[in-house]
Amino acid sequence: MGSISAVIGGIAFLGFLLFLLGIGLVVLATSQGRSPRGGVLLAIVGLVGGILFSIVSQGILVIEPTQVGVVVNVLSGDLEDPPRGPGTSIIIPGLQEVFVYPTEQQEYTMSGIPTEGRVQGNDAVEALTNDGQVVFVDVTVLYRIEPENANIVHVNWRNRYEDDFIRPTVRAIVRDIVSQFRAEDIYGVSREMMGGQIEERLRERMDAQGLTLTAFLVRRIQFSEEFAASIEQKQIADQEAQRAQILVEQQRQEAERVRVQAQGERDAAIARAEGEAQAIILRAQAQAEALRLVSQQIAANPNLIQYLYVQNLADNINIALVPSNSPFLFNLDSFVDLGEDFIPPEVPEADLPTLTDNTAPVEEDGN
Repeated sequence: MGSISAVIGGIAFLGFLLFLLGIGLVVLATSQGRSPRGGVLLAIVGLVGGILFSIVSQGILVIEPTQVGVVVNVLSGDLEDPPRGPGTSIIIPGLQEVFVYPTEQQEYTMSGIPTEGRVQGNDAVEALTNDGQVVFVDVTVLYRIEPENANIVHVNWRNRYEDDFIRPTVRAIVRDIVSQFRAEDIYGVSREMMGGQIEERLRERMDAQGLTLTAFLVRRIQFSEEFAASIEQKQIADQEAQRAQILVEQQRQEAERVRVQAQGERDAAIARAEGEAQAIILRAQAQAEALRLVSQQIAANPNLIQYLYVQNLADNINIALVPSNSPFLFNLDSFVDLGEDFIPPEVPEADLPTLTDNTAPVEEDGN
């Protein structure tokens, strides 16, 4: 698009060159006594063409994709609304004047590092906290001019909006917001809150002037060396206290775990003891019931004990050891009276009398 205006301007330049060439031919023809008509014609054509194409080139307005054009009427001072957007358009030379503004994102940095920022040297914002500590804040403002607001920017600031508005406004707002915080809070968790408050207030001020705030960045906050050292010592002390608290909590949890484990073991021991007691009671009841049945059988058949005792002897035994204090008298003939049809009752082996060492030998006839 810009090449069109350049081409037309080049044609205008050629026209003026022809005008000068025609003037030279007129002078040369006159000095030689010839007719200067050809030179005069060439000079007139070149002058008219140069002026015409010069006016045309000045009347062609080319706006780049990242620009917006504010068109001002030179006679009345009125601004064309809306501003001219990207592309090629026509203006009236001498009657309309164009001011071009960028619409791409711009940045303005104020930093304490000499190689950064718009102003060379230490350009950080110096502020005072509400507890009297001096801090230096490095900030960056990202902003842009919306095409529809270009006329507002032009009326209010022209091309002075960075130096005359953004810079002093940011410094004033930063100092005001910082004065509401303690230095220790800014050093810690309140830094993000402080930055958010600055951004909110700055956005309101810039919107009123036709500028759009994209982002506000708190890049660095520098404290005095003495204050920074005291904060670090306090943080170390806080960390030690937190570690001690964590250790105490771990010990408490371990003690609770041991207590719970001991309680569980005690409950398990009680449960085992209760189970064993219940088992003893059940075994005693079973033995009592077995003794009751045996007693019934003995009452019905007094020779039952002798019979069971002999039955438990081996088939080929000739000698048996009988306890010397046994209250029973073994009458071998009485076993015959039981008869071959006698079926002894089933008695648990655990309830049968057992042999002991306190026995006396008794001889029997194997026949």
